[in-house]
Amino acid sequence: MHTKLLATAVAYALIGAFPMTAIAQQTMVNPHASNDPSSDGPPNKQDQADMQTLSTELQTLKASYAQEVRRLRELDMQVQALQARLTGKTGDNTAPALVAAPGASTTVTAADSNQAGSQADASKAEQAPQSRSLQDALQQDHAVFDRKLTIENGVSYAWYDRRQLTLNGFLALDAIFLGNIALQDVKSNTLTYTFAARYGVSPRLTLNLEVPYLGRKTSYFQGGAGGAAAVIAEESTTGAGLGDITLSANYKLFTETESRPDTVLTFGVIAPTGRAPYGISWVAPGGSSGNTADGRFSVPVKQPTGNGLWQTNLGVSAVKTMDPAIIFANLGYIHSFARSFPDIDTDPATKTPGRVKLGDAYYFGAGVAFAFNERTSLSLSFSDKVNGKASLQEHGMPWTKIIGSDANAGSFNLGVTYALSQHTTLVTTLGIGLTPDAPNFMLTFKVPYIF
Repeated sequence: MHTKLLATAVAYALIGAFPMTAIAQQTMVNPHASNDPSSDGPPNKQDQADMQTLSTELQTLKASYAQEVRRLRELDMQVQALQARLTGKTGDNTAPALVAAPGASTTVTAADSNQAGSQADASKAEQAPQSRSLQDALQQDHAVFDRKLTIENGVSYAWYDRRQLTLNGFLALDAIFLGNIALQDVKSNTLTYTFAARYGVSPRLTLNLEVPYLGRKTSYFQGGAGGAAAVIAEESTTGAGLGDITLSANYKLFTETESRPDTVLTFGVIAPTGRAPYGISWVAPGGSSGNTADGRFSVPVKQPTGNGLWQTNLGVSAVKTMDPAIIFANLGYIHSFARSFPDIDTDPATKTPGRVKLGDAYYFGAGVAFAFNERTSLSLSFSDKVNGKASLQEHGMPWTKIIGSDANAGSFNLGVTYALSQHTTLVTTLGIGLTPDAPNFMLTFKVPYIF
């Protein structure tokens, strides 16, 4: 293409310079022709008029051809964008070739080429859609607005293991501990089915609904129960039911350009539709009348499936395309509203009414996604959620913060998406916990269906 442009430029230069070259050659051959009485004399008025007419016509053709070339370039870009939209593929970053008419030539300067390149890049950034595989990856952490309706079914399994050493006594002579030493270990298995629906109201607004159903089994281990260091007690409880339903909306603030990322604002409400952890009876299985005097310890009768409080979520996410990958990040805030419960005490022998308020939470994350091809993509990301301390308020008493209720759950996530068909995609995500408050690992399978 560069060779054709160079040849075209040389041809125009030769055409434009030919008349002047001929005159210069004639002058050099006979420099004293004007003083020769036998010469033909100066050019007549007719030749000058013809020369002026041809020059004007040549300049007009040059301008017309340059305009047609620009028009051909624009049409070529529009055709490529339309083909990419129809086939679901993005075009390459090479500038479209110029089609020259037979026998025509033009001169393209460096400034025109740079300007055309920048316009082409801007047009592609705004018009060229992302590949199917990247859209499937972004649907999980960002938002996709060109899908009218998406129904998603997902199953996730999480494994949680946390050990804690409990000391009940005092230190004598700064070296000898007098009292009970108990090693507590909690192992939890959680299987969750999630039904999600996303509806595109407009090119800038989508509504989302998530309905989870949880099944949990938690085992509690305690060494040194009842004061005997060699005694290890184990208790297990289960629980299943509807989780907390989430209703949210995504609004596109800015569309991606060369200088700014695609930015989306998210607002959501979490309803306490699951079984709250407050008010559940605690018993000592195997103990006499539920007491712990015989070495048993108390555990909840059944596991909760929700947090029991209304919550609101406000977040923002951004995506920037950096071919052949995309970079995404998110930042958000979750606020919990206080709620009253008939019993907020874990002692099975007492019943204490009061109010509960979870600490506000902040979450953030960032990652990168690569499209291997039109159907497969890989994403790597880090996510973290920091919770403040929870507070309890017994009836007629001031608020009291619960020591140790704050948490920091960070995880590294590896995701793979594969388009099974034109409407169905398989999304697989493996989350590895990086902090004690995060699950050791979480494996998720989702199958969104695009209508």
